[in-house]
Amino acid sequence: MSRFLPVLLLTLNAAASPTLSPPPATPAEPVTETLHGVAVTDPFRWLEGPAAPERKGLDNKALETRVATWTAAHNARSRAFLDALPGRAALEKRLTALFSPGSESAPRHRGNRVFFSRREGTQSNSVIFVREADGSERAVLDVNKLYPDGLTTLSFSSSSPDGKLLAFGTFRAGDENTALHILDLESGRWRDDTIGGKVGRPDWLPDSSGFLYRNLSDVKNPYSGKVCFHVVGRPVSEDAILFEQLKEGPLATTWGPGGSLSEDGHWLILSYSVSTTSNDLWLCDFDLWRKTGKLVKVPLALGLNGSTSGTVHQGKLYLHSNVDAPNGRLFLADPKNPARATWREIVPHRADAVLSEWDLTKSHLLVTWQKDALDKVSLYSLEGQPQAELELPGIGSAGVSSDPEREEIYLSFTSYNEPSSLYRYDLPATKPTLYFRPKVDFDPATVEVKQVFYTSKDGTKVPMFLIHRKGLTPNKMRPTVLYGYGGFSISMTPGFNSSLLPWLEAGGVYAVANLRGGAEYGDAWHRAGMLGSKQNVFDDFIAAAERLVADGWTDSEHLAIQGGSNGGLLVSAVGGQRPDLFRAVVCQVPLTDMFRYQNFLMARYWVPEYGSSENAEQFAWLRKWSPYHNLRPDARHPAWLIEGGENDARTHPLHARKLAARLFALGEGNPKARDILLVVDQDSGHGSGKSFAMRVRDSADRWLWLANELGAKLPE
Repeated sequence: MSRFLPVLLLTLNAAASPTLSPPPATPAEPVTETLHGVAVTDPFRWLEGPAAPERKGLDNKALETRVATWTAAHNARSRAFLDALPGRAALEKRLTALFSPGSESAPRHRGNRVFFSRREGTQSNSVIFVREADGSERAVLDVNKLYPDGLTTLSFSSSSPDGKLLAFGTFRAGDENTALHILDLESGRWRDDTIGGKVGRPDWLPDSSGFLYRNLSDVKNPYSGKVCFHVVGRPVSEDAILFEQLKEGPLATTWGPGGSLSEDGHWLILSYSVSTTSNDLWLCDFDLWRKTGKLVKVPLALGLNGSTSGTVHQGKLYLHSNVDAPNGRLFLADPKNPARATWREIVPHRADAVLSEWDLTKSHLLVTWQKDALDKVSLYSLEGQPQAELELPGIGSAGVSSDPEREEIYLSFTSYNEPSSLYRYDLPATKPTLYFRPKVDFDPATVEVKQVFYTSKDGTKVPMFLIHRKGLTPNKMRPTVLYGYGGFSISMTPGFNSSLLPWLEAGGVYAVANLRGGAEYGDAWHRAGMLGSKQNVFDDFIAAAERLVADGWTDSEHLAIQGGSNGGLLVSAVGGQRPDLFRAVVCQVPLTDMFRYQNFLMARYWVPEYGSSENAEQFAWLRKWSPYHNLRPDARHPAWLIEGGENDARTHPLHARKLAARLFALGEGNPKARDILLVVDQDSGHGSGKSFAMRVRDSADRWLWLANELGAKLPE
């Protein structure tokens, strides 16, 4: 199982680290502006490049070239160091084997066909398969063969109800600008119905004649969302626009409009995001619109402090809401008379668990409850009468895949020591049958998972998972990586990550903290980590690190932190606030300049989560913790591995560049300064869309760099 690890680690112990060359020069060109009476100086604004709003209308070719040259120099410096780290070939070989077992999706019945996806070996994308009525199988879409460089990503596939058409989405080099295509499975030809503009997964009409979709009117304007209807075979230019993003006001820059159809195509539910915690919701008679062109929006939830979603199943309106119920509850209503006063509660709010997901079959309702970041799945009748608990394969995370016209369901299950596997249940039976499990080269019994609870700065109890080799005990010097996210109501539930195995086999510890800002304890937990309460997230993360040290697992010379996106913001903020507590920081696709983040790409979506420097009160919050502005000049900062993606559509790579530049400036002339590496991948974006080889390379980069910084070695 671990035959590659001793080679890797003995090499690490025996061979000296490669020499890291001095960083390329980064001239400071200060720009000073006044924000709400406070003078703010930015020495590296030029690294924002032509994307800066001040550059609009100017000749930016020279600046673009300058930033690209600077970035290329840093990439070359970092690659030279990372590629020379001892043991790379052995680790990449091990990671390739760990990533190769592949995956398989739950089957979906459409007409006389069954659709599923499968990824095998070193494929970058899953292949779409069809199983015919006679049991024969064939691959109908293989993006890996169409685009052999691995840089084109299959983002979704959706078969028509009659099983004759396959709609699928692709984007290139991580830009997430998905285009929808339609494959005719009878002829094998691609139809002309190609839709661009960052398209989402479509909702088909039951007769397969058309579908509902969301995209952008202008792909360069992330705030131009719209919900449209397409009739197969008609020009896309004739698609009806049903709902559009507002052009003015505070709601013009939220996630905006969305829509979904009922399984019978009769009803349309429209939503509009008001913030990252709330939305408005309407119900429309879609049959009426198709016959008359008249779209009547009947309000379901307007102006409420919370989120509501719904669907119509067998003529009944099911609604999930956390309004006045922070852990969520389910209601039943009549779509012909859906006034809120008529809603009937069928699954009540629970104080001890969060209603995180709900799914419908022909005659059952399934509810996924999350308690202390662990999942349970309950079975109910369609009227909400409790029936049973599904037997899960273990303690971890569950995801249900159901069909509203069938009774079998498929459940994906995973944990830190359990590869994501697929199980079948034939309801109302509650016992699972294994359908698919990847053959990963490791023994689950060798990995131990614990959950501990610790106390944050303000007395809040926070859970944390500890993952390590079975029988490992604290010794105050264990190489340890602490991971966190803490935002946007996203829960950090257990999930298998095969790239962790070499670290665990080497005696390393991996910890995941369930910080406020997530959804582990419902809407209240999210709100306690956003806007003016964002510092709670950082305090939770610092307290997690202090608990690892206090329990004797590690110390500040053997402890690293890791996070990406909002988690990249987290580790860059905490790395600046407590540089004494950590030896190393892996900071992936971060936000770091919180005074200007809202000016770039789609970042105004996130103003309701973070606040904006354009608002005086919110600027006061951001001023206290904005990572780029709060790095301490008198501190010995940790070593940093900072990653960005040149095609990132979410967090602009300027944040990675400017953070690195500031850290280089603080370390200049300081013989005690630790190493800083910046990698801005020219062929990727926010993380998705990387080829198999790129994923192996990036994982090897991080673990080799962490082993080098933390002194990873074989246990005694």
